[in-house]
Amino acid sequence: MKLIVSIVLTALLSLAACLYLPWWIIAVVAFLVAAFIPQKPGKSFLSGFVALFLLWGVLAWFLSSNNNHVLAHKLSVVILQKNSAVLLVAVTALIGGLVAGFAALAGSYVRKKG
Repeated sequence: MKLIVSIVLTALLSLAACLYLPWWIIAVVAFLVAAFIPQKPGKSFLSGFVALFLLWGVLAWFLSSNNNHVLAHKLSVVILQKNSAVLLVAVTALIGGLVAGFAALAGSYVRKKG
């Protein structure tokens, strides 16, 4: 139950914080959620990763679909050397998930130490 609560809380707080603050605030949010909700380090990483992977994946797909993935196709050719909007969305989601996952892992370790 704590896993689901921390996934939902991390995703919602990250979404709200990113409306007003820079993108990297997701790391601070994941860190704080993991520090306040006691879980094992592996589950903390998983909750941060899943929350932001899903959030950034859905947001990237939604924003990209608004223009029929034209910009995503062009950027994927430049960045990934492949013409695949889906791959670009997946890479975007993976980056967000890793940032939040490692921040949540750090928050879990800080809670254990203190």
